[in-house]
Amino acid sequence: MARVVAVSLNPALDLSIGVEALALGEVNRSHASRLDAAGKGNNVARVLAALGHDVAVTGFLGEANQGAFERAFAAWGVRDAFVRVPGETRVNVKVSEQDGRVTDLNGRGAEVSAQALAELEQVLKDEAAGCDAVVVSGSLPPGVSADRFGELLRAVKARGVALWVDTSGPALAAALKCAPTAVKPNEHELSEWAGAPLEGIEALRRAARALNDEGVANAFITLGGDGVLLSTSQGQWRARPPRVSVVSTVCAGDTFVAAALHGELGGWPVDETLRFATALSAEAVRHVGVGETTAADFEVLKTNCVLQQLTDGQPAGEWPA
Repeated sequence: MARVVAVSLNPALDLSIGVEALALGEVNRSHASRLDAAGKGNNVARVLAALGHDVAVTGFLGEANQGAFERAFAAWGVRDAFVRVPGETRVNVKVSEQDGRVTDLNGRGAEVSAQALAELEQVLKDEAAGCDAVVVSGSLPPGVSADRFGELLRAVKARGVALWVDTSGPALAAALKCAPTAVKPNEHELSEWAGAPLEGIEALRRAARALNDEGVANAFITLGGDGVLLSTSQGQWRARPPRVSVVSTVCAGDTFVAAALHGELGGWPVDETLRFATALSAEAVRHVGVGETTAADFEVLKTNCVLQQLTDGQPAGEWPA
């Protein structure tokens, strides 16, 4: 399998709480809770490692509560290349209601010094040498500007490695200037980049094509329950997930990124990659945590994904039956 570096600049301990319905300003009783070492890049790493890849994880970890991450990395079978910084890694609280709504309370993150940033840049240069892909996911911590983030990405890209990026806002804008191999904005993040609301599949198609024109080989536009739009220089496709009972959407996007990269690294056809990634993302929303290919009905989930290749000059129209 491939060698991959998964980067979480601003990881978190995720405190996931399940409630029937969240009542603001009142005492709520949870029916489930768990604390997980997380961060979008770490979630990607967990899926890739389970799929058999050789994965290193890096970014910034607070020294005060690094133990939970170290135990998780050992359990996942990934190599720890994180740079330690003073203080605590943030804690993110995610409240999931039975109707599928998720409320996030995200911490700010530990302050990153110029010295720690320079150390990470060297780690990335070293780790990128000889690897097949680098995935950079999540928000920027205090001390890392969008411009400096762009410099980090350019240093990785200079190594000639495939660069996948999943972020938003100014960080996404900085990443796009580097023409990464793949990006995964959702429709709202794409609208923000485009500078105008994008209503309907045709508007999304045009904006996704603009990303290709900027040098992005694979633009995955996630559409929540409506699936994903993939735009490449060779064409555009969309995939609709099977209907499932939603428990938590927290790790669905990260699962999708890992699964899509898995297909790309394996040289799979576009339709096979999209079907696999869409199904595994759908599997993830049925429970707290990342998607699992070991699910008994995973092959059924793949079969029930609906794929459509879009033709330039023709409206996407309705989904096929």
